[in-house]
Amino acid sequence: MSAKTTEKIKTYNPSRFREKFLGEDNPIHLLFKSNSDHFFCLEIEEIMQMQYPVPPSKNSCHTLIFITSGKHVMKLGYQEYITTDNEMIMVPAGQIFSLDNVNNIHKGFICLFHPDILIGKYGSREMLNEFDFMKISGNPKVAFASKDVPDITAILNRLQKEYSETESANLNIVQLYLIALFYEMNKNLVKSTKSISAAEVITNKFKELIHEHIKTNHFVHYYASLLNVTPNHLNKSVRTVTGKSAAKWIDETILLEAKYLLFQTTLSVSEIAIQVGLEDQSYFSRFFKKNEGISPIQYRKMIDKS
Repeated sequence: MSAKTTEKIKTYNPSRFREKFLGEDNPIHLLFKSNSDHFFCLEIEEIMQMQYPVPPSKNSCHTLIFITSGKHVMKLGYQEYITTDNEMIMVPAGQIFSLDNVNNIHKGFICLFHPDILIGKYGSREMLNEFDFMKISGNPKVAFASKDVPDITAILNRLQKEYSETESANLNIVQLYLIALFYEMNKNLVKSTKSISAAEVITNKFKELIHEHIKTNHFVHYYASLLNVTPNHLNKSVRTVTGKSAAKWIDETILLEAKYLLFQTTLSVSEIAIQVGLEDQSYFSRFFKKNEGISPIQYRKMIDKS
């Protein structure tokens, strides 16, 4: 990372975070050496100056965080994950996440990489299906056995070297090391002794589908038809696995998408209503206030003041 980029990050003012986030001097964007690379890998200590709360957000890149000492708390969607020593969490591109800060992280690595890096000379979409942590509905966290930690650290050190010591990262090298890392992660995933139930299969597919279609369709019967089940069967399966109805999952996903758009874009409330498939602005505002307790405009003002 260049001294100029480091200095920009150090002088970053958290009180103007939303404005910075929307501009070219977004602290994450500063770490990309070029728009074509869209890759960086650094020790967490190098970017500790970037501590700030992050409301619901999305990134076009996959984010991988490995903690060797300390604790990291992040929400993916509405699920909170605590990552601690010798654990790794993956935030898939397009997944909505939020966090308070990174004050409790002492050592580790953070790596961001564009999905296109994985589909190239050595990769394929079929291969990526092997990695559950890359899916929106998958388990994003992996705990490593002590004996495997040196191997994980070695891979991340090599990725860091490729980022820090070269003019432009060799993406073929990056891809190979990432694939090796993914297979190490797969090896350390806790395998369940029980087979996955039919309800869990349906629920996982449903979660993937609402992530893909939330901007265009909000009806349980629509998702049931895509899954070739009845709406009643879909609802029963989702409630059995998650404790919430399919309709509740749809509503929460609309709300989360709206919160992300209120924070991470300059779209007006009426434009955001259209983006989440609720073209009536007044209905959207009532929906948002019913579920969040404040109006969309109040939510955006709250973020700007934080």
